Amino acid sequence: MFVPPGHGRVVQTPAQHVTFKVTGSHSRMASTFEVLVPPGFDVGAHVHTRSEELFYVLEGELDVLAFEPRIRTPDHWQKWESRSGTRVVRATPGTVIVVPPGCPHAFANPTETPAKMFFQASPPPDHERYFEELLEILGNGGPPDLAAIEELRRRYDIEQLTPLKHR
Repeated sequence: MFVPPGHGRVVQTPAQHVTFKVTGSHSRMASTFEVLVPPGFDVGAHVHTRSEELFYVLEGELDVLAFEPRIRTPDHWQKWESRSGTRVVRATPGTVIVVPPGCPHAFANPTETPAKMFFQASPPPDHERYFEELLEILGNGGPPDLAAIEELRRRYDIEQLTPLKHR
């Protein structure tokens, strides 16, 4: 399989732009996406019991969390700290983040410039379906429908720890 630059199925809203590069119909191992993260977008801290994820920052900067905090507060994951002193990092191009099942994680774009990342989720195709349905919800305009997002995440093995936010 070969996917040239600029190709792949795109799902898009003002909150996020996702290009499907490799799907469950192509791989039994992982779904792969190129994600544009607009300024102000915060996916919110969350955890999966079955999925493993990999993030590779291509352009821009993202604040990233990938550890179990001392305390899971209901907001402001950017202030969380692990028992060993690990804190949220500013990921720049070339940074790789691997998130095993059961590990709380989050990313946000606190800058005024869009960021781009390569994102891989295993096993497929749950994240493909999740992105499609999430972007439908976010594409309705106005503030996100948090109840609909919560129900969606529950169906796709996502325990939301802090809220999703976007401008």
